[in-house]
Amino acid sequence: MTETPLLSMRGIGKSFLGVSVLSDVDLTIEQGEVHALVGENGAGKSTLMKILAGVHSADAGTVELNGRAVSFTHPLQAQNAGVASVFQEFNLLPELTVAENVHLGREPRRRGLIDRRAMTAQTAETLADLGVEDLSPTAKVGSLSVAHQQITEIAKAVSQGADLICMDEPTAALADAEVELLYRLVQRLRERGVAVLYVSHRLKEIFDLCDRITVLKDGRLVQCADTADITPDDLVTAMVGRRIEAVFPERLEGTTTGDVRLEISGGGNAWIDGIDLQVRAGEIVGLAGLQGSGRTEIAEAVFGIAPFTRGTVSIDGKPMRITKPRKAIGAGIALVTEDRKAQGLALRQSVRSNARMVLDANARVHSRRRLGRVPGLLSSLDLVSRGEDQEVRFLSGGNQQKVVVAKWLAAEPGVIVLDEPTRGIDVGAKHKLYSVIRSLAAEGLAVLLIASELIEVIGLADRIVVLHDGKIAGELPGGATEQDVMAYATGRRSEEAGTE
Repeated sequence: MTETPLLSMRGIGKSFLGVSVLSDVDLTIEQGEVHALVGENGAGKSTLMKILAGVHSADAGTVELNGRAVSFTHPLQAQNAGVASVFQEFNLLPELTVAENVHLGREPRRRGLIDRRAMTAQTAETLADLGVEDLSPTAKVGSLSVAHQQITEIAKAVSQGADLICMDEPTAALADAEVELLYRLVQRLRERGVAVLYVSHRLKEIFDLCDRITVLKDGRLVQCADTADITPDDLVTAMVGRRIEAVFPERLEGTTTGDVRLEISGGGNAWIDGIDLQVRAGEIVGLAGLQGSGRTEIAEAVFGIAPFTRGTVSIDGKPMRITKPRKAIGAGIALVTEDRKAQGLALRQSVRSNARMVLDANARVHSRRRLGRVPGLLSSLDLVSRGEDQEVRFLSGGNQQKVVVAKWLAAEPGVIVLDEPTRGIDVGAKHKLYSVIRSLAAEGLAVLLIASELIEVIGLADRIVVLHDGKIAGELPGGATEQDVMAYATGRRSEEAGTE
């Protein structure tokens, strides 16, 4: 490490309404370093990042940039000092172009007028310097994918001459291919000497990208270590106080595998084909595969969003023609979608309203008895909130997901499909949801689990069905290795079988 780091935060403290959220926290970042900031929700990561970004002011401690003391009271001050932040909610104007957003407030001028040709050329040069070839400076931001909007934010930071870019959960809404693009961008920033503060819950990204890791817990500094000197097991222990092998709970005592609850025979539509799949009562079946392999398409077909157009679906041995979600709900099927904010919740409504949503919207499952179970369900999920009247948007990601699960359990389904149930939540909240999934199986539900993180499928599923190009490539027992799963997911195992 150099004698004078790019960033030095010492003894940082912050309280809100008398409640301490940060206490005596230190953070140092070197030029060109990718530095991870990790911890459970509520650990203080966002608050520390917002102090650095000038959104909040620290109550105690000092901040230095290149050895010079600074104190930001507004984001513009941080920006002018070379600190840029890319939050989960992008600070972009959708009706403007990429170039206009990149140069907003700093437009090049010629004879007193905005020089749009120069602005477009400079943006193209910035994008090319970052290795981005598929983003036009003249494209309207509102028409872009989340990944390209994120690139626009990063290009804006680079254009402003940022020495440090803070990224808050940068891959939370990205597909696998888009994550690879972000990896390349981070590497390009490192090569340019730009430092990155990387806030993420995803352990793989942290170990792939980051040079050092700072761990916060309950607003305090737990550890700062070189990535090479810490294992994923050690990191989980530092964050949540338990070993990684305890993250995936064992099958609960008394769990039995019963009759087939969900059966698909020859299922297919425009995206998937020849799907033969059974899920029994008390069983967790994991769907694994690369992005675009057909995992979510199976979930949407089972739930009637994009129905099967061929083949048969049976629930508890009874053939069903599920052509829309309302029919799926009536047949006892629940779907926890991967995007809880856009598809699973009414964010400005209360916990109670969200937890009753399925019952209130569907007469076939609505009953006074089921409504009466809602408070008990929320309690059994260990929901942390100020009460059932609190708006869901103010809950943490993990607690929002618990409300989504509760709204489906209220309908007493026999089959529950979980599509990326732990996306965007911290390690501690994930552990609670893993326990919930085990409990669902113990209660006799048939569980179909979809997760991009292979370790989740391997750690929870009793059987693993692997998809490739819209078809089932193979089946493995729970606990199979990642190598075995990927051999099917990439088509290698199928190719080998074809040559035997």
